[in-house]
Amino acid sequence: MDHIATEKAQTVPPTAPETSLPPRLHMKDIVKDFPGVRALDHVDFEVRAGEIMGLVGENGAGKSTLVKVLSGAYQQNAGSIILNGDEVHINIPADALDLGIRVIYQEIDLVPALTVKENIFMGRMPTRRGLLDMQSMAHEAQRVLDEIGFDIDPDIELSKLSVARRHIVAIAQALTSPVQVLVLDEPSAVIPEKDMGALYELLRQLTSQGISIVYISHHLQEVLDIADRITVLKDGALVGVVPSAEIDEQRLTKMMVGRDLEDYYPERQADSGDVALNIEGLSTEGLITQDIHAINLTLHKGEILGIYGLVGSGRTELAKTLFGVLPYKSGTIRIEGKEVAIRNPHQAIALGLGLLVEDRKDEGLVLDADVTANITMANYSGISRSGWILSRREDAIAQEYVDTLRIKTPSLHTVTRSLSGGNQQKVVLAKWLFRQAKILIFDEPTRGVDVGAKSEIYHLMTDLVGHGVAIMMISSELNEILGMADRVIVMRKGRIVGEVLGSQATEEQLVSIAMGVEQNDSDK
Repeated sequence: MDHIATEKAQTVPPTAPETSLPPRLHMKDIVKDFPGVRALDHVDFEVRAGEIMGLVGENGAGKSTLVKVLSGAYQQNAGSIILNGDEVHINIPADALDLGIRVIYQEIDLVPALTVKENIFMGRMPTRRGLLDMQSMAHEAQRVLDEIGFDIDPDIELSKLSVARRHIVAIAQALTSPVQVLVLDEPSAVIPEKDMGALYELLRQLTSQGISIVYISHHLQEVLDIADRITVLKDGALVGVVPSAEIDEQRLTKMMVGRDLEDYYPERQADSGDVALNIEGLSTEGLITQDIHAINLTLHKGEILGIYGLVGSGRTELAKTLFGVLPYKSGTIRIEGKEVAIRNPHQAIALGLGLLVEDRKDEGLVLDADVTANITMANYSGISRSGWILSRREDAIAQEYVDTLRIKTPSLHTVTRSLSGGNQQKVVLAKWLFRQAKILIFDEPTRGVDVGAKSEIYHLMTDLVGHGVAIMMISSELNEILGMADRVIVMRKGRIVGEVLGSQATEEQLVSIAMGVEQNDSDK
């Protein structure tokens, strides 16, 4: 991967760099203010050549703002950026690119209608005699993809790739020009677990060439596994920098939230009541993704039913079918014993269902509407009279949920786009609580949510089932499934292939069922 190297002066082995080395990048005394909010309060951040620096903190801690200052998306109000010992000025994103600073965001900036090779060389496509040199582009794209260890056809249209594969293309794009600092923002949120090992190997190859890596993730064990050192931010300020070998997940969590997270998964006695939802033979046909086949399940009031399965198992399709987003071909749905037909989300909402979607930004929120509007949008009858919205009542209700759910927002009229992921998720939950939904379907409820907000969401879920709400929780996080579910249903290829009591389930058991691997008798 010689074409990726950025400096010939120094090659660092794939281990932590010498502590005596000066930092490759030093963001010194950085201040960033927004109206009414100080997002970064004199933050110092550094990363050495050949080092992987973890960057962690709760949502709203300042991680994204710091990265956007580095990338030129924001300009700091005070402080300096020093690269290789020289102060640099990053006023626009192009300045960062010229300096060899690359950021791979969760929401990648690629063009779905173009091919993989066109995306990799977008803005700098090779030409020959005034025409695009497609052959050279395909050859170079294939070389980069081979070198980073991912089998992707450079001629395929990007829109045909999964979100995870598109993320790999974004990394390949970054590595086709000189790189000094590479920032990865929540890669495991989109890259399947089976590909994470290859990603780790790639990052160590890059550090061996002296490239500096900044690795951001809410999965603390992941950061502990890959990072040499970890920088912790809280409320826009630096808490500390620690070698990953000298700290564990519990102490790292305490640094992030400023306290011990006692009862992270709330203790409660499973006390399910009458049947809230019953499904018999539910099937779909002709979905672009994964059809579901002959689904039979029962959900009780006061119960958290976990739905586990690998990517593509049909979990999200089940949720969207129940909520009327996707049509079902056959089957019966009963709510509190009464057979119902759910053909669209309006019918589902009227029947007391609420869906917290996996993709809250595109499907769960109106990002450019304010907090109040997002909380009340599913229940206009609760804030209106004779067709007129009662603004004071609307604000009062929104404030009640902001206080109850501890939603961190500068005001009720702040646009929801500007909130952290955890607070956005709480706004979605508030919407359904105001609607007084009796059956809640949580699809990846804590994806992209920091450890402190996760604990708060788990406690809210526990309170809800304590008041008789029925919850179906879809999650890829085994710890979450094991910590919260009363029962666990496992799906594979659109079918239910197993059911286990939450108190008896183990990680090995659920993964084996999900993968279709036979278990030894001692494991059953």
